[in-house]
Amino acid sequence: MARYADEDDPRYHIQNWMRNKDVIAYLELWEKLNNEDFKGVEFDTFKNEAGSNKFKISPQKWIKETNAIGIVSKSGNNGGTYAVSDIALEFASWLSPKFKLYVIQEFERLKKNEAYQYKINWSANRMLAKTNYHIHTNSIKENIVPKLTDKQKQYVYADEADVLNVALFGLTAKEWRITHPNREGNVRNYTDILHLIVLSNLEVLNSKMIENGINQKERLIELNKTAIKQLSILYNDNNVLELEKLNKKLIDAKENGR
Repeated sequence: MARYADEDDPRYHIQNWMRNKDVIAYLELWEKLNNEDFKGVEFDTFKNEAGSNKFKISPQKWIKETNAIGIVSKSGNNGGTYAVSDIALEFASWLSPKFKLYVIQEFERLKKNEAYQYKINWSANRMLAKTNYHIHTNSIKENIVPKLTDKQKQYVYADEADVLNVALFGLTAKEWRITHPNREGNVRNYTDILHLIVLSNLEVLNSKMIENGINQKERLIELNKTAIKQLSILYNDNNVLELEKLNKKLIDAKENGR
């Protein structure tokens, strides 16, 4: 950045920046927060002299006297002065008012995105609570989950995650990968909100049954029955449909950088 501002003497801009009393205070604060070995006593000399006409400092001197780690300076053909992002951005803001404005605007944009995501998460949690209550107050409408085959009931699954996969999706993670060779991840990465809701409930139920010493075969059958019941109840549920819409908005916002 300094070389972009002055190709002939980039060191001048760095040293001039470090002469500023506020910059020295900023560097001290960063080091105290991130560096247990920072020499605060030696720093007092810089602090007292910073801002005066006679005050001269270089990155090398700063590092040597205070044992600072936020800035690194190397000599030689492949040398240069580097800094962690917190300090580099502070230098860039001093070097270019335009860049400083960009940083401020980007920060505001990120905070808006954060607030938007929080709003979506809050709405999602609220609707999830309503949805789970719905499970306990409705009856089965239709079966929309594969029923277990006799072979699946007898098979012992090494991974408990596959017990849930078979109960909810009708196949193991390996079987899904074989049928979808060009996709990364697993079946859970490509399912909808409805199935993720039920999956969360099945995880809790399975954990309780394991604690109660129920064998895998019995758990698998019970989990499959529960999945069929809950998915049937929640199929076309308004709260689930709203969650799908909110999830799509969040994905769109991330993709568009808004």
